[in-house]
Amino acid sequence: MRILFCCQFYAPSVGGVQEVIRQLAERLVARGHQVTVATTKLPTRGFDTLNGVRIKEFDVQGNLVSGMSGEVDAYQEYVSGGAFDIVMIYAAQQWTFDALWPVLNSIQFRKVFLPCGFSGLYEPGYARYFQALPEVLRKFDHLVFNATKYRDIDFARQHGMEKFSVVPNGASKAEFDVAIDPAFRDRHGIPAQSFVYLTVGSFTGLKGHQELTNAFARMNLPESEHTTLILNGNEVQRLEKDVGDMSKKLLGLVRTHGFVYTLRQVLRKVIGTHTTLSDLAAAINGAQPNKLVLVTDLPRQELVQAYMTADLFVFVSNIEYSPLVLFEAAAAGTPFLTVDVGNAVEIAQWTGGGVMCPSDVDARGYTRVDEGVLAQSMATLMQQKELLKQLGASGKRNWRERFTWGRIADKYEQLFFQLTRDKPGE
Repeated sequence: MRILFCCQFYAPSVGGVQEVIRQLAERLVARGHQVTVATTKLPTRGFDTLNGVRIKEFDVQGNLVSGMSGEVDAYQEYVSGGAFDIVMIYAAQQWTFDALWPVLNSIQFRKVFLPCGFSGLYEPGYARYFQALPEVLRKFDHLVFNATKYRDIDFARQHGMEKFSVVPNGASKAEFDVAIDPAFRDRHGIPAQSFVYLTVGSFTGLKGHQELTNAFARMNLPESEHTTLILNGNEVQRLEKDVGDMSKKLLGLVRTHGFVYTLRQVLRKVIGTHTTLSDLAAAINGAQPNKLVLVTDLPRQELVQAYMTADLFVFVSNIEYSPLVLFEAAAAGTPFLTVDVGNAVEIAQWTGGGVMCPSDVDARGYTRVDEGVLAQSMATLMQQKELLKQLGASGKRNWRERFTWGRIADKYEQLFFQLTRDKPGE
């Protein structure tokens, strides 16, 4: 098959979407398919092929709500006139999906869309977008969801969509079927007896890093109990230095998230929120001798070792879809504690590798957790060694049987074969 994936970002950019598409694309290439990824042009990308996957870059920014600029026409012509058997577009509310709305009827090959959660469904600025979306979705041959119940699949059902599949996310067997490196703790100054908590996610302000750090500081433990918290991530989404670009960014934020949210983000940038985690870590490290906080951005191989070394993975993100990090914790054999965000409840059930921390979801779909409740949940689980062992073993077993990227790629390949063999209208 000649397969086209369309996604906003791709390697060398790092993130959940990039990882999913890379894992699928490279596996499908290895099975003999011709795979191309259409994505945003990056100055750091000095290649047009990666591990057999062709990369077609377009200098486009924005979406239908904030406004799109750049090579929009060229992208539309490339896709609508392309010699492909099937295209799968990953995620709404970004240009590789939004730019195709006017030309969907011109695409003669099979069209698949994976909405990736509809994060803006409850945002006032996206009201007209989602009013128009049902008619757009009906132009696709098939929809794919990563969760059996979440806002995107519920939206599709409410509007009478019937041609869809649920395909979960996963984690890489090549990465996680490895031995634990006993030197990891020494490399990072972690005491041998320390109980290690880990969380992973970009420092966007929405991944719960500050709430988790505050909860860690509040944990009431005997002085003899040493604990370590690893906050791993990288900084993204800084406001542009150019005044024109900044104005456009601010206008987009106001349109999509409202004035209050935009003001909060500006204040965070002006005050320098990107240093706050380091400040919190330094304060804890200086005042609580039995606690250690590490703020890291580990290379991938070292991050896998962090997963495998950790005693408990903790996830308190404010907004998610189907978080890869929970599958990766399961793959590492590390139990996880998570708030009710995205389909985390379902992942805990599927893998048997995690437990839930009480949390609330507000009217705009953001998950909130009480730091005191989180601290208590973390401290309680820390003492339940046998339960943690059982959760870790269950997660590892179920991941290996059901949630490796090889097994996930099987599902996509079968779906693509079925769609390309069906006659139009079937």
